[in-house]
Amino acid sequence: MNDDMKDKLLIRELVERWAVWRDAGDWERFATVWHPQGVMMATWFQGPFAEFIRVTKEGWAKGVSILHFLGGAAIEVNGERAIAQTKMTISQRGMVEGADGPVLCDVVCTGRFYDFVTKHDGCWKLLHRQPIYEKDRIDPLDSTAQIKLDAAALATFPEGYRHLAYIQTRIGYQVKMDMPMLKGPAVEELYRRGAQWLAGGELER
Repeated sequence: MNDDMKDKLLIRELVERWAVWRDAGDWERFATVWHPQGVMMATWFQGPFAEFIRVTKEGWAKGVSILHFLGGAAIEVNGERAIAQTKMTISQRGMVEGADGPVLCDVVCTGRFYDFVTKHDGCWKLLHRQPIYEKDRIDPLDSTAQIKLDAAALATFPEGYRHLAYIQTRIGYQVKMDMPMLKGPAVEELYRRGAQWLAGGELER
């Protein structure tokens, strides 16, 4: 196995560990996937990874349910830097308005993790994670229940993560409204930043 393939396998392992350990609440091992200057960007949180762990643990204690599932990956390596794109889904469970009262629903958002990965002390670490939100949907757990979302409020959220943002604001989160989606200026800017950094430039946060 050549070095390039070995690095790609190690980076893929890093991405998989992020999802498994985060969703399992294995915070001690989850912290090890991050670079000391690691930053997490999400609809409901943007900031240093240690703060992300803290607020995620607080959410867990309040019953917030967010899980992740991974698909295929495309990884570009240049020396001790890499850009990894990994297909993923984000699944969040919560209550929304229904025709006969609150309804428990699952929102599933499909997208990609766009990761800036670099070596630190000889090991690949996650320096910056920016999800790309492509499309989402909402479904009641009870197939006979009728949800009745606030159409005006729903329409204010970006198309790629509209239902995810809706359910997150209903539990008190402040949602970032300009995240990258499948198309548009935000994702084009992300690709530009990624290419610049991979080529040896500064990371624009």
